[in-house]
Amino acid sequence: MKKILLAAILGLGLATSTAPPAHAQLQAPNSQAAQANLQATRQYYIGAIAGPSPNLAALTLMMTMMPKGGDLHHHYGGSIYAETFLEWVKEEGACVFRANVPASNRRKFTVARKPDELPDGARAVCLDADAVRSSQYVDFYRELLSAWSDKDFSNHFHQQVAPDQHFFATFNLFGGITENYARGLRLLKARAIAENVQYIETMLTRTDLGRLDGNGALPREIDRLPAGTDEAKVQDEFVRLFDFLEGDKDTKQAIEDHTAELDQAAVGIDDADFKVRFQEYTTRNDPPSKVFAGLYAAFVVANKAIHVVAVNIVGPENGVVAMRDYNLHMRMIAFLRQKYPNVRLSLHAGELALGMVPPEGLQNHVREAVEIAGASRIGHGVDLPHERDAAGLLRLMRERKVAVEINLTSNEFILGVKNEAHPLLLYRQIGVPFVISTDDSGVSRNNLSAEYVLYASRYKPSYDAIKETVLNSIRFSFLPEAEKAAELRSLQQRFAVFEARVRDLANGLPGPQPAR
Repeated sequence: MKKILLAAILGLGLATSTAPPAHAQLQAPNSQAAQANLQATRQYYIGAIAGPSPNLAALTLMMTMMPKGGDLHHHYGGSIYAETFLEWVKEEGACVFRANVPASNRRKFTVARKPDELPDGARAVCLDADAVRSSQYVDFYRELLSAWSDKDFSNHFHQQVAPDQHFFATFNLFGGITENYARGLRLLKARAIAENVQYIETMLTRTDLGRLDGNGALPREIDRLPAGTDEAKVQDEFVRLFDFLEGDKDTKQAIEDHTAELDQAAVGIDDADFKVRFQEYTTRNDPPSKVFAGLYAAFVVANKAIHVVAVNIVGPENGVVAMRDYNLHMRMIAFLRQKYPNVRLSLHAGELALGMVPPEGLQNHVREAVEIAGASRIGHGVDLPHERDAAGLLRLMRERKVAVEINLTSNEFILGVKNEAHPLLLYRQIGVPFVISTDDSGVSRNNLSAEYVLYASRYKPSYDAIKETVLNSIRFSFLPEAEKAAELRSLQQRFAVFEARVRDLANGLPGPQPAR
């Protein structure tokens, strides 16, 4: 009845009128034993979520064991834990500032890669990793973990900035130590395999256009255009910037260097158990000319690099520039899609909540990412209930099969949106596809299994619905179709093994972990 009432209010047909129910889309078990395993898994799960207080320990065990397909909304730097960064500080002979050094423009908690080159006053307060972890600096060590992540942000009283400010500020502190990408990807691969994740699409790094920006050659006229400039003039500036970048040797060299860097980072990562692919990106809080240049580079790399499958745009969506230029950015992306029609898009959009910006700022971001930019997937999509003609937008997303990347922990911390306030329920009820993902698991100090525990305990979907969500993480990946089909077959096989193990668990026979 609730579903019928909601559909009537929104003027939408029920999701089941345009697509079979989730359980009907699952591959039927091909033997009596497999059917018994599936039924036992359903019953075990029902028992874990039953009642007003779900059995979180049982859910955590089950979700950790469960195959989870892919993590499609994933930032490489934000997925490394602070403790690991500190170990890398030691390996590289770097140091961490335990105090601000105004004379040297050094901030507490930032990393210095070459301690021997620091002036004496700065060197004295820059600690090597062993000193940070020593008994002498226990308090600083705890402070450092909390500065480089969300650790302890909400569980005790302390002076603190706003959650979104704290979250995004972490990247400026540990950013200098993230650049050994092959090392980090191997660590993330091992973690993924340990929790039965077979695929990650990560935002690793972006093209370094520092030479272009530093030499002042980039045409800046678009930065000086007044609000309300004629669309033809804006398009003329897009053409001007595009033609310049196409012919600029520094831009070409930066793209070639970056593509080689990505290829080198990916060496030896893929195997039968795991694959990684990259999304190229730029940031949204720079001047228009610089955003366009970053998007241009992203499209070129995504169009040619073997391991790059999509383009994205990142950064605080409530930033002054991001809000002011949002529509302009979507038009930039639309322009570049005409030049590179085969490039796929997953765009951060709607990572906003009432109170972060004026109500008018919540009305168009998801819609313009879909309608103007042509995104195939939306990252976050939290402001959906506030969007202009939200019912029509839901219908459009359902018809176009635009999947939403749901990041429950991140949305709760940064936006304060959780439980029934999260639009996951709207997406689910109307039939808009979605996936569960982590966003920045190192900063948030979680993993994909924990995100599924939140999904299960808060919204109590059926086991078959959870399984369908996992399958969506491969279906809506940007892998080529042949690779996608192979990964789906692997995922179904993993589920068969998992359901057999849960049946044993339900019968009091946990059994060993399967060999990987």
